[in-house]
Amino acid sequence: MYKNILKKVFKIVLPNNDIGLSNKNAREAWLEETLKKIPAGHSILDAGAGELQYKKFCNHLAYTSQDFGKYDGAGNGDGLQIGSWDNSKLDIVSDISAIPVKDNSFDAVLCVEVFEHIPYPNEALKEFSRIVKKGGKLIVTAPFCSMTHFAPYHFSTGFSRYFYEEALRANGFKIIELVPNGNYYSYLAQLTRGLPDIVTKYSNSRMNWYEKFLALVVLKMLNKYNMRDTGSSELLCFGYHVLAEKID
Repeated sequence: MYKNILKKVFKIVLPNNDIGLSNKNAREAWLEETLKKIPAGHSILDAGAGELQYKKFCNHLAYTSQDFGKYDGAGNGDGLQIGSWDNSKLDIVSDISAIPVKDNSFDAVLCVEVFEHIPYPNEALKEFSRIVKKGGKLIVTAPFCSMTHFAPYHFSTGFSRYFYEEALRANGFKIIELVPNGNYYSYLAQLTRGLPDIVTKYSNSRMNWYEKFLALVVLKMLNKYNMRDTGSSELLCFGYHVLAEKID
């Protein structure tokens, strides 16, 4: 009887939403749509390409991949690691701030979720400015706030819109589109959904049924206020999607 009552309570509280699960899907949808707008046959460099997961959106383009090629999936064991990593398909292995190509080599540069792994991201922007043609496009996404991942190659938790506005202008780019991915409520929901794994790894314990029940209540509450959101992304979000044009 107790279990039946509990099941009914869980069914009532269980959030009928996907809040906190949209980070990657929203980013990839934006990337696919943005890359489609680059004319067929144009050249593009995927900087920090890793395992080339976004090459699938560049079939109409002359695609070249670049990465420093040192991350192996295990890293130093700290924080979040991917487990395994394949660098064998990269076209160029180099420092992202010293890519061995001529000036004005590409019509576009793509750099997805990489900036937090660069010790000096401004140096990368200077290099992008050198290798992209005037009128060419720069497509960037990076976290606004992130947990430690791919350590020891994790140098910043994230970047605000003001970083892009200042740094892109200083390196000869004009912002065409700068949009937040998610907001305060969806970010907190993502953390809430990940809580059981964090508790297991860092507290040598497991959340009990009552704690899991409370987490569901929190998710339901976050979704309620997310539906009424009026701009909380200015406080906190997953990250920004940026499309810029080289003007200098």
